[in-house]
Amino acid sequence: MTDPIRPTDDDARQMARDLLAQARHAALAVVLPDGSPMVTRVAFGLGPDGHPLTLVSDLSAHTTALKANPNGALLIGEPGERGDPLTHPRLTLMAQARFLRKGDTGYDKTAAHYLRDHPKSKLYIGFADFSFAVFSTRQGHLNGGFGKAFVLTPKDMALPT
Repeated sequence: MTDPIRPTDDDARQMARDLLAQARHAALAVVLPDGSPMVTRVAFGLGPDGHPLTLVSDLSAHTTALKANPNGALLIGEPGERGDPLTHPRLTLMAQARFLRKGDTGYDKTAAHYLRDHPKSKLYIGFADFSFAVFSTRQGHLNGGFGKAFVLTPKDMALPT
């Protein structure tokens, strides 16, 4: 069988970087403490240091899951208005979460940066149960459309290692 994964090239790197820069939400996949998988939609952004992140509440099931098992995946990319949704580019990040809470070093800078792209978060960013889930990415899987599959490193995507 022929390997469907193409060699990573500059076009794939740029496509992944564009998806990351433009994304304002993502699907987050986690494993619940009972072992069940769960996927939810979250607001998405890149922190001032370039790490993918989202603002989460301690009351949510996905936060509880990430605290028990920090491994997760983020799916970024939206189908276009026309055509088959599977022909539009999307990027999956295989990542591990850490939490950044109010009072932690770097929180204020991260919060100000996040609010520029997510101004409605101002309503709840200061609540005691909210923190940032900051993701260290191990690998990316880019599907650039039919027959355009790539595996990318954090460096390929211009993400911190």
